[in-house]
Amino acid sequence: MRHKLNKAISPLFLGIECGGTRTVALLTDAQGRVLRREESGPANFRLITDQQMKTLFAGIARRFDQPVAIGIGMAGVRDDPDHDRILRIAGRIWPRTPCAVSHDLETALAATEGESSRMSEARVIVLSGTGSCCFGRSASGATAKVGGWGHMIGDKGSGYEIGLRAVKAVVHHADIAGHWPALGTRILRALQLNTPNDLIQWALTAKKQEVAALTVELFEAWHAKDPIAKDILAGASHSLARDAVACARRLAPAGASVDFFFTGSVLLRQPRFLRMTARTLQKLWPQAHTAPLTTEGAWGAALRARQLIAQHPGEPDSQPSDSFPNPPPAANGTSAKHRSASVPHTIPLPEKPSIPGTEARNPRSMNLDRMPVPEAIDLMIREESLIAKGLRSKQTEIAQAVKMVVTAFRKGGRLFYVGAGTSGRLGVLDASECPPTFRTPPDQVQGIIAGGREALWRSMEGAEDDPRAGREALQARGITSLDVVVGIAASGRTPFVWGALDEARARRSKTVLICFDPNFTCEPARRPDLIIAPDVGPELLTGSTRLKAGTATKLILNMVSTLAMVRLGKVAGNLMIDLNPSNSKLRERAIRIIQDLAQTTPENARKALETSGWVLKKALAALQSGSAPRRPRKAASRGEQTGPADGKTTPGTTRGEY
Repeated sequence: MRHKLNKAISPLFLGIECGGTRTVALLTDAQGRVLRREESGPANFRLITDQQMKTLFAGIARRFDQPVAIGIGMAGVRDDPDHDRILRIAGRIWPRTPCAVSHDLETALAATEGESSRMSEARVIVLSGTGSCCFGRSASGATAKVGGWGHMIGDKGSGYEIGLRAVKAVVHHADIAGHWPALGTRILRALQLNTPNDLIQWALTAKKQEVAALTVELFEAWHAKDPIAKDILAGASHSLARDAVACARRLAPAGASVDFFFTGSVLLRQPRFLRMTARTLQKLWPQAHTAPLTTEGAWGAALRARQLIAQHPGEPDSQPSDSFPNPPPAANGTSAKHRSASVPHTIPLPEKPSIPGTEARNPRSMNLDRMPVPEAIDLMIREESLIAKGLRSKQTEIAQAVKMVVTAFRKGGRLFYVGAGTSGRLGVLDASECPPTFRTPPDQVQGIIAGGREALWRSMEGAEDDPRAGREALQARGITSLDVVVGIAASGRTPFVWGALDEARARRSKTVLICFDPNFTCEPARRPDLIIAPDVGPELLTGSTRLKAGTATKLILNMVSTLAMVRLGKVAGNLMIDLNPSNSKLRERAIRIIQDLAQTTPENARKALETSGWVLKKALAALQSGSAPRRPRKAASRGEQTGPADGKTTPGTTRGEY
């Protein structure tokens, strides 16, 4: 550890832990109380530029009060030149402030102080996040490190290696078995890729974090008893245990008592994997004591900052004591063979060839290029107002689509949106919002866009002309008769969408077409189960279906997904009771929801949510059953709508018909 000093001392200490997944900063006072905690983006020393590091530190400095000392633990730090580089950049942001720099495992190990009262021969940190490493210290102060060589040549058992092995395994399985495995379908959906061949281009440009993010899909597959996932994770677990034991051997004699602490997102967010690794480790080192690290590495960095000042005393009346009090806890299908549709390379034309309604010229905007801007804005607003009339005329069809999706979900089926350009992006957008809003599995609602993930941020107009690509995209997702496929094509003619619809029909999936040509027709043999074709009139800018057609598409998708979730009991009144509170904004919303429905205090709502693992339905049930504190419900005023707390409606049930 390297440091720089200044005689000025105050009672605030800043600890910063920089990892491959995120950066955590903690500000503590002289009594060890956490005054502020903030998260920022990833910061691996080997992958971050000087300017990026400066921007990261500057952002932290803006949000925190000036500390008297700083501790920084950063992934990838190995030697003195690495320390010097961090000190130089930190010195520009916090001039004349003492700073202790080390790798993130050093600060994680410091965070273990006070976690065990045993007199062990050594303590070892076992880390598996985006990267992986083991680091330990003996009772005499000797240190040892195993791993941490980076994702290209090391990091056994890391999120990156697990994700990479998953991609390699599904490709190998497809080569040997002759069909695309279920795990591969999960990976394509997660990466927003349409076919296995798209993995080739993705692999050439994929970043470390993108590969590591695939561990989420692998663990979900493991929980679903996927054999490929089981094999990969068993190997990763054994690699971590073996490296941990190798580290311990360099610090303590065989048979000595050693404390092993598990940390990193792969281990801490997957308790089952952590337990499997602990069991393997204890077989290899019988005197091992294993436990998850419940204190953040940023706390260890703050402790290092405090120790730095203690080693170089300042004014007697401001000198902190030698140690902090106890640290705070850390925040925290099988595939089957299917008959493929014979998809022609022609688009389904109306029975009487004509210009599609979406290509008609709007008589009200003929002089758009000469209109004053205020007048043009007024015209655009008036044109958008025509959408409501068009959608009201299709309420029956939209309700049928909702019923179709609810039936599929109740049988274990999925909803797929398929489109090109704006239509495809809107489908992907709606699908991506379902997991945080309704706590749905990521694969329950999926969006497929012509051209794959790159088409999400740049135009790939030619991609929409390939019906075979649409067909192959659904094949790769393992479409079945339980699923619903919604094709979105403003003109009703997009070949990519029709390829997907034809494939879905061949696999006996339910099919829906959303288009904006009210005169659209197609041959009966290819007709979807349901067509929603509202008349919203010609576009203000001829053919630019990102305007009214895009707005109408967003509204229809909103109705289908939202009302389907309402029918499944994920809404009480107009409150989201299956929200996934994955960030501070959503956690505050969850507290307000529970507070309102259970008629309790914010403190009781938070406590119930924390106890339930932030699952709203569990927290609400606990409060309503009396197993958690609540406040008396106020009498409802005249005309006030009553909710679940008074028995009128119970979460998980719904009233009325479709």
